[in-house]
Amino acid sequence: MSRRTPRPKQVRQATAPAVTATSPCPCGLSATYGECCGRFHAGTAAAPTCERLMRSRYSAFAVRDEAYLLRTWHPDTRPARVECDSGQRWLGLEILGTSEGSAFHTTGTVEFRARFRHGGAEDALHEHSRFVRHDGAWVYLDALFAE
Repeated sequence: MSRRTPRPKQVRQATAPAVTATSPCPCGLSATYGECCGRFHAGTAAAPTCERLMRSRYSAFAVRDEAYLLRTWHPDTRPARVECDSGQRWLGLEILGTSEGSAFHTTGTVEFRARFRHGGAEDALHEHSRFVRHDGAWVYLDALFAE
């Protein structure tokens, strides 16, 4: 009888839910991911309003598309890199209000609440995000966290 060397234990990290082009979009709109935020992530379309950019950035966190988050962040406030937390799962987005941010504006704000689970506990992020047009496209500038 041969003795096998035990394998080292592997730590399983939480994985992002599999999202395909035909999956419901994580942002909460009724379209599929491919018809909604997926086309923004792929670069085949640009978000037409700051609310749609906010929704697409939420979806990027949900699917862990770090490149999209950086690409849609204003260069004056963008960090060198973004690392999505593999232990965090995004559960839902609620848009609480918007101001400006349409095709006719150069600035806009979106107030939202994003629910998430981390380490078995559920919590929410409540934020007022500011957006501006940069080189003709909406980009995330910064945020104020609401209590």
